[in-house]
Amino acid sequence: MKYKKNGSTKSRLILLQRVYGQLLLFCTLLMITNSLHSQQTSRLLKGKIIEDSGSPISAATINIIGKNQKVISDDSGRFQIQIADGDSLEIRSIGHEEKKLFITDQQDIIITLAFTHTDLNEVVVIGYQSVLKKDLTGATGVANMNNARKISAGTIAESIQGTIPGVTVRNGGAPGQNSLIEIRGVGSFSNASPLYVIDGMLSDANVTINPDDIESLQILKDASAAAIYGSRAGNGVVIITTKKGKNGPPIIAFSAKYGRQSIPRQMKLMDAPQYLQTVSQAYANSNATLPSFVSSQLANNTIDVDWQKAVYRASSYQDYNVSVSGGSPTSKYFISGGYYQNDGTVVGNSFNRASFRINSEVKKGILTFGENLTLTASNNKYPGGGVNAFTNTSMMLPTIKVQDPSYTDPINYPSNPQGWGMGSTDNPSYANNYLAAASLDKISIAYGKVIGNVYAGLKLTNWLDYKFNAGLEVSYDYTKEVRDTGVWRYTNQPSPTFVSENRARFLNILLEHTLNFNKRFGLHSINGVVGFSRIAQQQDYTTAARTNLQNFDGTLYTTIGSAVGSASVNGGTTSEWRNHGWLSRINYTYNDKYLLTLTGRIDKSSRFAPSHRTGYFPSMAAAWRISKEKFFNVDWISDLKLRGSYGKLGFSDALGSWDYLGLVSSTARGIYGQPQIANLGQYRAAVLNPNIRWEKRQQSDIGFDAAILNNRLSFSFDWYRSISKDVLLQVPLANYLGTSGSPFLNSGSIRNTGVEFSATYRNNSGPFKWDVSGNFTTIKNTVLSVGDQGVDASGKAIDYLESATFARSQVGHAMGAWYVIQTDGLFQSYEEVLNYKNVAGVVIQPNAKPGDIKYKDLNGDGQITNADRAFEGSPWPTLQTGLQFNGTYKGFNVNVQFIGIFGNKIYNGVRAGLDGYQLTNFRRDLSPWTPDNTNTSDPRLGVDNGVDLSIAANNMAQTDRWLENGSYVRLRNFEIGYGFEPNWLNRLGLKTLRVSASAQNLFTITKYKGMDPDVANGNLGQRGFDGGYWPSSRIFSLGINLEF
Repeated sequence: MKYKKNGSTKSRLILLQRVYGQLLLFCTLLMITNSLHSQQTSRLLKGKIIEDSGSPISAATINIIGKNQKVISDDSGRFQIQIADGDSLEIRSIGHEEKKLFITDQQDIIITLAFTHTDLNEVVVIGYQSVLKKDLTGATGVANMNNARKISAGTIAESIQGTIPGVTVRNGGAPGQNSLIEIRGVGSFSNASPLYVIDGMLSDANVTINPDDIESLQILKDASAAAIYGSRAGNGVVIITTKKGKNGPPIIAFSAKYGRQSIPRQMKLMDAPQYLQTVSQAYANSNATLPSFVSSQLANNTIDVDWQKAVYRASSYQDYNVSVSGGSPTSKYFISGGYYQNDGTVVGNSFNRASFRINSEVKKGILTFGENLTLTASNNKYPGGGVNAFTNTSMMLPTIKVQDPSYTDPINYPSNPQGWGMGSTDNPSYANNYLAAASLDKISIAYGKVIGNVYAGLKLTNWLDYKFNAGLEVSYDYTKEVRDTGVWRYTNQPSPTFVSENRARFLNILLEHTLNFNKRFGLHSINGVVGFSRIAQQQDYTTAARTNLQNFDGTLYTTIGSAVGSASVNGGTTSEWRNHGWLSRINYTYNDKYLLTLTGRIDKSSRFAPSHRTGYFPSMAAAWRISKEKFFNVDWISDLKLRGSYGKLGFSDALGSWDYLGLVSSTARGIYGQPQIANLGQYRAAVLNPNIRWEKRQQSDIGFDAAILNNRLSFSFDWYRSISKDVLLQVPLANYLGTSGSPFLNSGSIRNTGVEFSATYRNNSGPFKWDVSGNFTTIKNTVLSVGDQGVDASGKAIDYLESATFARSQVGHAMGAWYVIQTDGLFQSYEEVLNYKNVAGVVIQPNAKPGDIKYKDLNGDGQITNADRAFEGSPWPTLQTGLQFNGTYKGFNVNVQFIGIFGNKIYNGVRAGLDGYQLTNFRRDLSPWTPDNTNTSDPRLGVDNGVDLSIAANNMAQTDRWLENGSYVRLRNFEIGYGFEPNWLNRLGLKTLRVSASAQNLFTITKYKGMDPDVANGNLGQRGFDGGYWPSSRIFSLGINLEF
């Protein structure tokens, strides 16, 4: 297949390459010219940097303007620097206002820096470099780690929810569950996870990262910021820097947090008497015979089980961390250990993690050596069998006991020796006994991981540095599942006992060589990085299982070798991947007013055929600090910078190691010979496409950063657009090809557009100091192409992907938009049923009865089918917001965090099971239609017995009956703490001591009827489908932090 090249894109690329080369040549000539300048007579200047209060400022940068000569102030704020007559100094320190001084004949000076209220002077890590936030030209989000550490979270993504515009985080409450994080929407049909860079090591968002070890977190959102990572940056980049040692004596720090957690919102269900009355009415309405057990219980109710109380629980949450850090001007170290435990709010679930970290660095002359190393071990336990706790617990009947000897009857309950309660023919229920599954089928995952890097730096000149970085990640997981004798649903067939074991090893190697340069000459400044990166990954997976475990005196032997059944599963796979990349970034600044950034990366990936392996990912960004212009004389605006960017990123994570090759499978299919036997043969398992290539993201961004009111108020705004092209999709094949393996084609396209805004106001005057930050984001996701998906029954081209009958990703609409049959109230009479006709006079719902749901016949064919479906809302919010408040008064401090999501719809799959009236419990607030209760949205009661045909129609999955408003506002965190006075602590030998109490997820304001509107569904085609996903926990905790 041939593809037409985009001429305008090619022209832009050629122009960008020419500008890039000319600027590099220009800057190089300026450097050479500047290095030839004659040296002036120099002398030694001594000084001290202090705050308004007189306190010394350490780590301040003192730079001679126009020269590449700078020093750093020590812990007492003192410095020494060689200067010449007529030199001017530029002094910078994070959190303080920048100052410039003209030096005359002074020999010893004191320089006072005022405290600044803006975030623009904080240092931001942007990939292979660190720059001041005020000098950024790309779109970068910076997490407030002080706020993040106040969240009781097992993952770092969970702790930043609602704090960074453009970043969507969806959480679940399951122990050991990864949060779902998306940056500026979703640009692929397969994967939305961003790249994680941890201390320079490229990794993933595994729950093994200890959030307490993290010093800073930045998110690269646009192509200019992320292009340095090229093909890995298509979904954005999360850069994590862990804590390092600082100059000074050793500091021992300890923190502990203990909490109790529970499910904040449970389903409101009927108890046994209410259920019996309701179900008997349902059978009566459908002229069906009431089951005998229900009849007996209706006459004399003796069983009333609250299944939610039996399955859900209040449990503990614990997080402990200890560290030792310190250093000198030539060496620094940070050593930490942590333990985290989450017992889960559902029986049978738990997660624990132990971690150890060591970061150190040594400097000797022009050499620097260091390492960042983490060791982690975790264990996760949960029930097997695929039994959803929340769906089944809601549906389970209150007239069924959890466990009872009466359920061991081999006639009515075969293969149930432990007597677990479940439905029967005279008390039918399709729900599973979750507690039985938790007892009979247990899964444990033991995970070990070593990740880290060593680096060596060489200062070649005062403006040029070389760095070698070698990273290694090795992880092992061991998953074991043990199945005991028994069943958890009365329709299940007896299953033999079995044990399965899965072992996986992941190896990730990174090698990088980079040159960083930073040169100033007069009003010109240029810095950047060039380098080479090599990544090699390998994953090995083996699995084995055997049935019929041996049982001796009640002890089940759970090793594969001791089982006596057949080897039901055995096998293994290996995958490999390699990537070579050449990277570069140049930042040019003139007079601190005009900023230009050129970034490019060339990647070669083994996931593609040789002719398609190379991808080039360039970007350009520019900024104008208009507040520095002479004509801009607005006193109340402290800083104003306009910026814009355009660039390309790549993506290939949808592919396996060898998808461009024709895969071959082996099986015994050929029968021949004497005697005739089945001989091993090979066949093509999938049609190959050697022309698959990189997915591409074309991204544009226009924004501004500002600080006003003497830097008390700072804010940022961005408009962005990202168009994904050549998105990989598997296309359907004709049956006559004889294979079910669909090939990948670069045939999809997706667009994401939106705006982002964030603002922070700080009041640091007076005894009560406070700050408030807020942000909002809009994201509009649109499918532009799904390639050739064949034709439908009418011969019309299919321009959509459909993973369920109620959700569709169609051209012109959002991914996973709701595509359903629309309801139009309830029929109130037989006359209304008979009068509901199409233009041809055909009765549209002839089997309907008063109280049944009336559906819209949109295509007018006189019947209700899937052809009547239409788009009805989206799972994508129209607005995402976050609000954080911090206040301090003397030793007391308070933190409050809110998040808000607006404009989305959720498909309530749990309610679809409950309100289907099909052998389940009922909602306590159910108000079914009756002749005396017509002002309701709940249809009449009934059972689907093959006679009452319209009951089944009321329960169709593909209707808007199950769509609900997913908007919500949540008090994410409320914490109050107290830090003790230093004078009192000195007597105890302590440096700091803080105690705190917090409440997390204290309340949620929403119209959603499910357990949690924050649905963590990772299926991109059904992101808003709530099939019983684990709700976020409400946590009350106490904490202590101390240093000595």
